[in-house]
Amino acid sequence: MGAAPNDDPYAWMEEIEGARALEWARAENARSLPQLQNDPRYPALYEDALKIATATDRIPGVYFAGDGQLYDYWQDREHVRGIWRTTTLETYRAGAPQWRTVLDVDALAKAESANWVWHGANCLPPEDRLCLVALSDGGKDADIVREFDTSTGKFVDGGLRLPEGKHRYSWVDRDTLVVATEWEKGQVTTSGYPYVLKLVKRGQPLSAATEVFRGEARDGGYGVSPIVLRDPDGKVQAILAHRPLDTFNAEHYLVTDAGPKKLDLPTKASVQGYVAGRLLVTLEQDWAARGFREGDLLDFDLAAVKADPARLAGRLVLRPTETQAIEQVATTRNRLVVALYDNVKGQILSFAPKGDGWASTKLDLPKDSSISIGSATENDDRMIVYATSYLTPSQQFLADASTAETAVLKTAPARFDASKHMVEQHWATSKDGTKVPYFVVRPKDLKFDGSAPTLLYAYGGFLVSQTPGYASTVGKLWLEKGGVYVVANIRGGGEFGPRWHNAGLKLNRMRVYEDFFAVSEDLIRRRITSPRRLGIMGGSNGGLLMGVALTKRPELYNAVVIQVPLFDMIGYTHIGAGASWVGEYGDPAVPAERTVIESYSPYQNLKPGQKYPRVFLETSTKDDRVHPAHARKAGARLKEYGYDYLYYENIDGGHAAAANLNERAMRQALEYTYLHQQLID
Repeated sequence: MGAAPNDDPYAWMEEIEGARALEWARAENARSLPQLQNDPRYPALYEDALKIATATDRIPGVYFAGDGQLYDYWQDREHVRGIWRTTTLETYRAGAPQWRTVLDVDALAKAESANWVWHGANCLPPEDRLCLVALSDGGKDADIVREFDTSTGKFVDGGLRLPEGKHRYSWVDRDTLVVATEWEKGQVTTSGYPYVLKLVKRGQPLSAATEVFRGEARDGGYGVSPIVLRDPDGKVQAILAHRPLDTFNAEHYLVTDAGPKKLDLPTKASVQGYVAGRLLVTLEQDWAARGFREGDLLDFDLAAVKADPARLAGRLVLRPTETQAIEQVATTRNRLVVALYDNVKGQILSFAPKGDGWASTKLDLPKDSSISIGSATENDDRMIVYATSYLTPSQQFLADASTAETAVLKTAPARFDASKHMVEQHWATSKDGTKVPYFVVRPKDLKFDGSAPTLLYAYGGFLVSQTPGYASTVGKLWLEKGGVYVVANIRGGGEFGPRWHNAGLKLNRMRVYEDFFAVSEDLIRRRITSPRRLGIMGGSNGGLLMGVALTKRPELYNAVVIQVPLFDMIGYTHIGAGASWVGEYGDPAVPAERTVIESYSPYQNLKPGQKYPRVFLETSTKDDRVHPAHARKAGARLKEYGYDYLYYENIDGGHAAAANLNERAMRQALEYTYLHQQLID
């Protein structure tokens, strides 16, 4: 990996909680926040954002547990950190759920004088009674893990426990975990993730754990992690070790008593599950020797895999077309279920074993929507499914994968008046001729004179698709105020499967940004908006996109919201978890890749004397993934060059830049106040 540049005057900002860096951040907050919070529109925007975030009539994100109950993690005004709760399917389906609180994180944080942020629970099948609860201090990626008994509602005295760290773990049985963690000080990869996998027994100190797999310190990606394959009754059929080589390339190993055995899979392949004796795998690259293509869904006889891991014979389950992408794969007791998108519109297919293959059935769900699988149970073939689109409130369905029957469980209430708006899908032509789709949410009576304040959002990386979703906060804080909202499906995402993502990697990174500029120019060409009224927003990798847009094409925009960004791409591999993303961006230590990175890295491309719009930079001190140094250094460089800009660093909050619902509402109100100032005033 590239070493830290030694000529960076702001390198001191990389000390995440250094006194000098925090003093700078607090001074920036004190300078910037009054410019937004003293705006007469801010209080109403904050109240509207908070009302939406804490609404008690939201659709609960329920999921099936092995005890037949539904569980949910819920936040509202009384529970800003949240409660973990449970109810029966019967009472939930009847519209009168009888909730029982399993764990109150607000009460726990108060009792323990800690800033706990819930990071989920990993429960032992098939009963799901014993769970490993992950709690983060202020929203960091690093967790403390504690064993919890859902039947008593208490942490288990002397139970299984992991100290704070970026752990990867799974249950084997009630007395055994398979864990990757920092077993010895410094035993992590260059990107800060664990690479040694061990079995941990109840009652043993961690120092007595038994090693079952070891990667290397130079490995990239997010660290070694276990994959435990079980039958529907919870019996372990195999344990795999997933070893990332970089962000997207990985090896898979079968963990055996005789040591790990490497699976004969391409390095760009993802294990998706196990059902009906078959191991399910998707490909993110061609497997030419076997006749398979990137994007394919395959299955393998698990017994044959275990017998001869070095020679695998897969079958094709599903090959998406050029306009399609597999977005999700799930399993029920007897079925394989796929969320398939076609031109960024979703559907769900249920596959049943038939002869030497599978037979599929399409579930009856809303068209022209995003369709996602929220939960699937292995007690039977039922699932919780969601349908959502920009203007139609989200719906939650109970679906049966075996009968293809669906029934509405909940419909969210409208959060804004959508009666005057419509959604269109347009296509822009990128620099290399590629057609790039984007969605426009606009007033039906829009005047095509370039005067509409327009917010353009995009991400463009890591195979993450930007599919339609109900625009509750955007609708209330922006659309109702006369704004237009646009989402661009640029390359780097997964909207058309791995090919869409692979097209923007490393040396081809500029294609992602050229797609974004093409959409921006198309909006202006159609006279939906104009540079004076066009604003853009993106976070994390999307924050990098915003920085590139600011430095490459500032004349196109009058507002730029840069959320928890990557910004210093020459130094990124030594900041936070940056080394884990070399598979996406390339390595500054490799000359050819550095040349491309230097051409777009926002920190290095900021220049004095340019006509930059006033930008809004946001980050979080507790973001131990991207790291606040990126935003800090961006602000410092803008200040050095004499530009007007706004900066907000949440002292807690993690990579979401918000540790609880109040903080999230504040961040949203700040953003939309800024957008009103820049694009409407």
